[in-house]
Amino acid sequence: MEFDRRRAWPIAALIVAFMLINYADKSVLGLAAVPIMEELHISNSTYGLISSSFALLFSLSGLIVGFVSARVSSRMLLFTMAVLWAVAQLPVLFVASVPALMAGRVLLGAAEGPAASMSMHALYKWFPEDRRALPSALQISGAALGTLIAAPVVTWLITAFGWRSAFAALAVTSLVWSLVWWRTGHDGPYGHAPAHGSSGAGPGAARRLPYRVLLLNGTVLGSVAGAFGASWALALSHAWLPAYLRTQLDMTPSRAATLISAVSAFSFVLLLTVSPLVDALNRRGLSSRWSSGAPQGVAVVVAGLATTALPFVDARVPLLVLIAVAFGGHAIVFPLHYLTTAAVVPPAQRGAVFGIVAATGTLPGLVAPYLTGRLLDSASSQHAGYAQAFLLTAAVMLVCGLIALLAIRPERDAGRLTPAGGPEHPARQPAAR
Repeated sequence: MEFDRRRAWPIAALIVAFMLINYADKSVLGLAAVPIMEELHISNSTYGLISSSFALLFSLSGLIVGFVSARVSSRMLLFTMAVLWAVAQLPVLFVASVPALMAGRVLLGAAEGPAASMSMHALYKWFPEDRRALPSALQISGAALGTLIAAPVVTWLITAFGWRSAFAALAVTSLVWSLVWWRTGHDGPYGHAPAHGSSGAGPGAARRLPYRVLLLNGTVLGSVAGAFGASWALALSHAWLPAYLRTQLDMTPSRAATLISAVSAFSFVLLLTVSPLVDALNRRGLSSRWSSGAPQGVAVVVAGLATTALPFVDARVPLLVLIAVAFGGHAIVFPLHYLTTAAVVPPAQRGAVFGIVAATGTLPGLVAPYLTGRLLDSASSQHAGYAQAFLLTAAVMLVCGLIALLAIRPERDAGRLTPAGGPEHPARQPAAR
């Protein structure tokens, strides 16, 4: 099957925009945290509960939609998600209250739970296996771009027009994207099970294995662990980093937004540098354990070490560097954990497994924001509370990073899943060497 770049790359651009909006939606609450807490007179614990409510249905919806993706087109799934994002921003425009904020965040989390995995699944339908690292990096870079662009723009809206204006602007943006996608988004030719007698999807597209077997192999478990550690830091940064910069480092809203954008820019550079390198290493025949598995564990461990140092550094420049590494250095995990998972999963089951991996890997969003709020309220000072939250985050990341480093071995696990060494399994194909 000939690769159609003229159709594939415009779809990739739309999916990057989809992820940009996705992460702008996630970050808006954190960027508006200080004025919201002041206006509604809510405690750190209550704000943390509001932030964590985003994850209440996030993992469950990602899991369910992962299985639905085998029967419903990616075009319909992404369109429905984007429309729901717009609807989720509306409650606080009519009633600014804790219940309204929570209702909006719960709906937004349910609608965004499948976003990363299903947009990656849609992307993989347009790119063959030996061309996926760069588009995967671009898809995940939409997250970095979302925060990079959202931080200054949303902060400007909040400062100039009030925090509600940011929610309204994101609702309109989501709706516009959904209309464009409905007209132009279509499913690609790769990764479908072929009809009887057809060879259209390539080897292995129709092969199916028990989900228990797929989910309990080391590569998938290690990929989940890496994503779990990275997601803990990501959830903490979305919910609390803007407030930390303003209350602990005495930054103005614009300076805090600039630093958050700088962290996202660092993530963006890492994503665009590492993933094309992975493609090149795979084409040279390097084991995927070392080209895309080990980097996940190393990234989470390094970010965890930087997080460990945060409470003990006072000098401004080293502290800012540590913040960038702690909250931006783990970004490469998100495209790579899909690559390593896909290497041991038959294409016909990829969407469902992606949904399961995303659901389990993103569970920290349900815990980290609320737990941080509790630590802030119970500690002797906010400084001590943030120190405890950083050290807890570091512990989680170090454990998860080591698990990913040791467990992700796509060639080994592909061999166990297809002991005969047949060509039908995706990891047996050249792209996943």
